[in-house]
Amino acid sequence: MTRPPLRIAEHGIIGDLRTAALVGTDGTIDWFCAPRFDSPSVFGSLLGADAGHWTLAPTCEVASRQQFYFPDSNVLITRFLTEHGIVEVQDLMPVLRPHDPDHRQRIVRRVLNVRGSVGMRVEVAPRPDYGRTVPEACAADGGVRFDGVGALGSTVGLTCGDGVAAADFTVSDGESVVFVLEPGADAPSEDDGQELVDGTVAFWRDWLAHSTYTGRWREMVHRSALTLKLLTHEPTGAVVAAPTTSLPEQLGGERNWDYRHVWLRDAAFSLYALLRLGFMDEAGAFIRWLTDRFEDPKDGTRGPLRVLYSIDGDSDLDETELDHLDGYGGSRPVRAGNGAADQLQLDVYGEIIDSIYLYDKYGSGISHEDWANLCVVVDWLSEHWDQPDEGVWETRAGRADHVYSRLMCWVAIERMIRMARRRGLPGDIGAWTATRDAIYRQIMDRGWNGKTFVQRYGAATLDASVLLMPMVKFTAPTEPRFLATLAAVEEKLVVDTLVFRYDVEESPDGLDGSEGTFSICSFWYVEALTRAGRLEDARIALQKMFTYGNHLGLYAEQIALTGDHRGNFPQAFTHLALISSAINLDRALG
Repeated sequence: MTRPPLRIAEHGIIGDLRTAALVGTDGTIDWFCAPRFDSPSVFGSLLGADAGHWTLAPTCEVASRQQFYFPDSNVLITRFLTEHGIVEVQDLMPVLRPHDPDHRQRIVRRVLNVRGSVGMRVEVAPRPDYGRTVPEACAADGGVRFDGVGALGSTVGLTCGDGVAAADFTVSDGESVVFVLEPGADAPSEDDGQELVDGTVAFWRDWLAHSTYTGRWREMVHRSALTLKLLTHEPTGAVVAAPTTSLPEQLGGERNWDYRHVWLRDAAFSLYALLRLGFMDEAGAFIRWLTDRFEDPKDGTRGPLRVLYSIDGDSDLDETELDHLDGYGGSRPVRAGNGAADQLQLDVYGEIIDSIYLYDKYGSGISHEDWANLCVVVDWLSEHWDQPDEGVWETRAGRADHVYSRLMCWVAIERMIRMARRRGLPGDIGAWTATRDAIYRQIMDRGWNGKTFVQRYGAATLDASVLLMPMVKFTAPTEPRFLATLAAVEEKLVVDTLVFRYDVEESPDGLDGSEGTFSICSFWYVEALTRAGRLEDARIALQKMFTYGNHLGLYAEQIALTGDHRGNFPQAFTHLALISSAINLDRALG
């Protein structure tokens, strides 16, 4: 396949609550890992031209392309408008019922004629193990069998050879053609494309019907909720940060990371957003997953929880470089695994306990075992909060006394005190209160440089993470110190409504190059404006942020100043912050 790489934003996502695939506006699936998010890729042309693809597009010149979702679902439609007619491709990974014991992992691509007669070409070239393997392809009754990959069923005849299955065909007069790839299957299946489309649309609509959000930005909020749900691994309850690896923060640079794992911070924020919308099942499933992750702190150097885990809960995630891949836009290295698993990031305890606090308050409540584990966490944190760590942005420049880490330690202990008092649960509330107050005083003393709250003690560097102070109830939104910090962030880190995390030149993070604006920070800025009472500014900022989403309302981790998406895509961090900022601004506007 020879084609210039699509922009990151020129993709939609489909998934089956186990893994996901990215579908380009040109009809190419150029990213798919099976059977899980963190498995090696089967289609990986997003990161290397020879790493596998599934193209499905007209053979004639295309005048324009359109891509959208079936309303209230994750079934994707790509339309091709040509002089000869109009054809659409319906892409989905069927999910027919919650927690289905008979679930079959499939990618279904249904080609449907809309008008005229259009010639099409399909080319399926799986390249397992990140493109390091070319599978043998052999004809099978009703399709093709790829050795070590699975079976491809088709309602048109396919030719095969050299690890590729292909066909040229024409759709006209309301005709449809169906392709079904089933990883791990021994033989092609005879699936009814329309039935699978209808059943999957019904599943997503039934799930979304539980949303309690009825505010001004329903379409954007619900698209974000559907995206967060796609990033959950239903069999385990795990929540991944993104379905991709190594999409660059800077084109051609080295800031390329594997996000197909469970960051406790990202998962906790995701649950917070889903809880705000009334989705309790996901929170309960994740807390059950989390219960099995608690460890004995032993010597106290690591703590009872790691920063990130595999979907199965393994904390040994060796970071390796896939040197045979060119990377997106030549951005190397391409990485699998993530070395941040060995970092100390104390803020994760605050984010986790804050989400559990909300689940305990609005959901079915936590168990005795959960509370006992949390008491171990907070007792350990009470002894170890006052130490340097790598911080929320997991920099590779060494540890420091990060203000945001101290802030979230305060949140962890403060929420434990609330839960204990509200439910009469056992705990050393007196000792916890003394620690909470000590953290508060230290932040106000050492985290304030006389003008603003800073990124870390002893430095003048600004950091957008301190925008969360009023959101977590550490300060009042009209606290003079916070308002002064907000003004300084606007002056130095905000471009229009896009917000940088921090100034990389002023605060080196151990990596070469720069990065784009960080979209979660941009939505935090909206929420900070809202809480400060600047509602018109917040509303304009939110509307502008909506324009940076792609044509489907999806967001990567970062936005370059050109408006291009940067980093892994779609990113849970961004979508959860969109939900929170929209809900709070809705409430403030009345």
